[in-house]
Amino acid sequence: MSDSAIHSLAGAAGGVIAMTATYPLVVLSTRAAVETNNDSETVWQKVLDIIKREGPLAFYSGLSPSLVGIAVTNGVYYYFYERSRAIILNSRAGPKVMSTLESTLAGLIAGSTTSIISNPIWVVQTSQAVRSSEPSDGSTPTGQVKKLGVIETIRNILSKDGVAGFWRGIGPALVLVINPVIQYTAFEQLKNILVKSRTAKLRARGLSKAVAALSDWDYFFLGALSKLIATGVTYPYIVVKSRLQAGQSQYRSSLHGLLTILKQEGIQGLYKGIGSKLVQSVLTAAILFAGQRRIYELTKKVGCLVGNCTKVTLGGRFGDGFCS
Repeated sequence: MSDSAIHSLAGAAGGVIAMTATYPLVVLSTRAAVETNNDSETVWQKVLDIIKREGPLAFYSGLSPSLVGIAVTNGVYYYFYERSRAIILNSRAGPKVMSTLESTLAGLIAGSTTSIISNPIWVVQTSQAVRSSEPSDGSTPTGQVKKLGVIETIRNILSKDGVAGFWRGIGPALVLVINPVIQYTAFEQLKNILVKSRTAKLRARGLSKAVAALSDWDYFFLGALSKLIATGVTYPYIVVKSRLQAGQSQYRSSLHGLLTILKQEGIQGLYKGIGSKLVQSVLTAAILFAGQRRIYELTKKVGCLVGNCTKVTLGGRFGDGFCS
């Protein structure tokens, strides 16, 4: 199995684990992002209201397409990133280490490809997470709602917007390709600072050739911190993307959406749901950074045993991709 394929498999598996663990926070943040009223309810009040109206399972509305989506997006992202990385490195002589600019280019290529391929999955997931329909047969008590299934949601999107409806929000989704680029850059810089600091301490003790190695917990916390930075910077576009994918068609473009929200709801409208989103994104990224690394190592070792090789080398990047 090629190195790109191993990274793809590890990224997909790590993403599924991370998304499953944090999905209720995805529902909370997505619903908050698409609300256009100036609701003053606290997160806890929203949780109680959802449980009362829809039951605890509402926190897993859209989980199936979400797991498919995260597996596809992370798998595709890691694959195209590693392929782009290999092409860039093989195109020139010298050290086989990418510069920040080359890493950014590889991230943009992988991110754009992934956004275009996976957008239909996220449109279905977002629609399921935020939408419901009142039952027409009177079987559900007044005040409660019946959630739409995957097939019903797909039919609704097709009947309303046609096939093009599955690419709602693709504009801000492409802009948000910068999210993992910011995250990866922050991660690499923080990692370098940490390694340099620990290496200096080791050498101060007389270990002149020592180089510090990072643990799983280091990857966990560096992943969390880098994702915190990336999500904080790009969150307004996440709000616009969520609203467009949920079918709110009053925005003509990403910029128009940002300006409309700013005019009608104020600056706080651009950051609706950011609390639960930051917690979810940070936890997801932290789990994925540590999990993808371990899954990659395990898969690589199994491949080496089957292929009778003698050395396991870690390569590529341990990024979040599109665990948004």
